[in-house]
Amino acid sequence: MRRKNTPIIDMQNVVKTFSTPAGDFTVLKGISLKVMQGEFVGIVGPSGSGKSTLLNMITGIDRPTSGKVFVQGKRVDTMSENEMARWRGRNIGIIFQFFQLLPTLSALENVMLPMDFCNIGRGRERKERAIHCLELVGLAKHANKLPGSLSGGEQQRVAIARALANDPPILLADEPTGNLDSKTGDEIFSLFERLVANGKTILMVTHNRDLAARIPRVIGLLDGRIIFRGDETKEEGS
Repeated sequence: MRRKNTPIIDMQNVVKTFSTPAGDFTVLKGISLKVMQGEFVGIVGPSGSGKSTLLNMITGIDRPTSGKVFVQGKRVDTMSENEMARWRGRNIGIIFQFFQLLPTLSALENVMLPMDFCNIGRGRERKERAIHCLELVGLAKHANKLPGSLSGGEQQRVAIARALANDPPILLADEPTGNLDSKTGDEIFSLFERLVANGKTILMVTHNRDLAARIPRVIGLLDGRIIFRGDETKEEGS
């Protein structure tokens, strides 16, 4: 069990190097980051600064070259692929910029998928939970529609409902408003604020300066290093 005041996310000196035909390329250069339960944290920085790679370290989608990653007190970078997939499905909700909904499944069926994968609940219970999640994002009336018949903002809200399906304590959002108009983006952000108020921990990558200014704590990345964290402006390791 995680002790009180222990970070829900704890990255310790994480380095990530990719091998390319042109040689090795280091995307993350000794990242150390702690996030407490119930925090809303923004991650900003130019393209190529390592924002998405940082999220991938937390989700276990990718593994660090060196360093350690703890989530809810569990070291995720040493799990097997199968163990990680099951653990991730129950503990982390991922919201992608391009929705990643299955086009041949209804909104309701898309939201039920994580429960199916993690074997949570039975058929009726899964359907009721999925409808509840769609109600949270204001889309229950569109439950039986295919993604192609929904607007971009509606598809993103379905993706958020899907991320909430297994009631994970952590939500990671990679540019969730990047393809949305300003009004819809503001609605998505307001939804995140409500989720945090109800105890979720959210890390959100964004290029939107107006939204970033509303996030309580913002982490800045540049060339694979943290250059500021919240009120701090001192570069990590300097």
